[in-house]
Amino acid sequence: MGQSMRDIKRRIRSVKNTQQITKAMEMVAAAKLRRVQGQVLAGRPFAEKLQEVLGRLLSSAAAAKRRVEHPLLAARPVNKVCYVVIAADRGLAGGYNANLIRKATETLSAEEREYELIVVGRRVRDFFAKRNYPIYDEYTQIGDEIDFAEAKELARRLMDAFKEGEFDEIYLVYSAFVNVSVHRPTVTRLLPLARPEASADSDAAKPNAAESGESEEMEYIYEPNASTLLGILLPRFVETLVYRALMEAKASEHGARMVAMRNASDNAEELIEGLTLSFNRARQASITTELAEIVGGANALISG
Repeated sequence: MGQSMRDIKRRIRSVKNTQQITKAMEMVAAAKLRRVQGQVLAGRPFAEKLQEVLGRLLSSAAAAKRRVEHPLLAARPVNKVCYVVIAADRGLAGGYNANLIRKATETLSAEEREYELIVVGRRVRDFFAKRNYPIYDEYTQIGDEIDFAEAKELARRLMDAFKEGEFDEIYLVYSAFVNVSVHRPTVTRLLPLARPEASADSDAAKPNAAESGESEEMEYIYEPNASTLLGILLPRFVETLVYRALMEAKASEHGARMVAMRNASDNAEELIEGLTLSFNRARQASITTELAEIVGGANALISG
């Protein structure tokens, strides 16, 4: 019985040590999430405004019956596709990596065209490499905070591959951040860029424009010309989309790790309570046995 009690005490100490680690990891993940979440929320207005400007630029050109062309807008027959799969370098994040990999494999199994992968994160790299998926390039050790220079490098690599005809379509596969507990594996086309539409609340769509007798399609004057502006803005837009995907994926990773560590700490607490109860029962049984032996010895002495 004594040995059993020592084993239980040893297990309680071990679980408490593990709980301290999971609580520390939860706090670290929460701090990282706050930073990345702030960057995600701060970057969304910029991306939306850039898309609005592009929409106005293209709709203005369309109103003037000028079709503006750019290599990043060029849709062509699709012979080869690239999927950029973004996950984590590390585990201990609940089902984050597994859910993303499941989404990617389901998408690839339904893909009838020739494809290659660009994998971002050691977990997806290892998974697809072991199963002999065609890997075009890999990016690992991205870090816990996304540097825009890294996103720009990846975006440039993708744009060059698209413009040189290595791929006819490029898709991003990542976890979109909704909140701490919800992050949705998402597949979205990056290239060729869809021609952005002017937003409904743009000047061209305001009711007072029609009421004042102005044309519904407002003509904009651009300096320099539309083609030059597109040559500047469209690559920036692609860089912004890639950066946003990396940020959303990283925020989802930190959120998933924080929740996973919180659940692990809660489970450890329940386990400690159960082990403590078992220890108390074992100790009570040991005390009862010792008392019985003392009483039995005393009775034997009295009767003797």
